[in-house]
Amino acid sequence: MSAKTSESGTRAGGRRGGLAGAMTPARITVLVLAVLALIFIFENTGETEIRLLIPLVTMPLWLALLAVGLIGALFGAFFMRRRR
Repeated sequence: MSAKTSESGTRAGGRRGGLAGAMTPARITVLVLAVLALIFIFENTGETEIRLLIPLVTMPLWLALLAVGLIGALFGAFFMRRRR
């Protein structure tokens, strides 16, 4: 049995369902920051040299930035999971 809706399309209790209910200001902020980070990463197309302890690796800067971003996301997800 589903919750009854009013004339304005909101569910009983004032909650909205679907995409409108999922788009909170915090989620919109995170989405905008993720898009800006991807734009920043893919705009930096020059070559860079990275020293990995001993070897010197040459790779595109966007790939190095993307790798660091993914490592940061993994650490963030790990610590948020441990927090619960």
